[in-house]
Amino acid sequence: MPVETFNPTGLPQVEMYRQVAVATGTRTVYVAGQVARTADGTPVGAGDLAAQTEQAMVNVHTALTAAGAELTDIAKLTVYVADWAPERMADLGAGMAAAAGRLGGGVLVPVTLIGVATLAEPDIMIEIEAVAVLA
Repeated sequence: MPVETFNPTGLPQVEMYRQVAVATGTRTVYVAGQVARTADGTPVGAGDLAAQTEQAMVNVHTALTAAGAELTDIAKLTVYVADWAPERMADLGAGMAAAAGRLGGGVLVPVTLIGVATLAEPDIMIEIEAVAVLA
């Protein structure tokens, strides 16, 4: 496996993600920020962060698959959430869990969560970008 993830001693031992990823592969895949839109551009989950998170992760998976990668090849995720507040973490987690169930597995990699005032369009609540490494 080209990406090893872990929580080293001396850092918080979080369950939702990992603090470190070590990539030993030779091909890197960069996935642009994915939002809650279907292939034809139809919005998914209006006003529902969990539903939008699920669709954005499904779109990340679609992009990875097109490049010959899988969720297990992800080395890093960056998640942008409009109007972020800590009490929205449960909805974000629910969306990630729903995506994991739908896609056959979760992603435990380093994640950076960035709260922003707004995203590209008013109805977009979340945007997820990924970096994956292939052997």
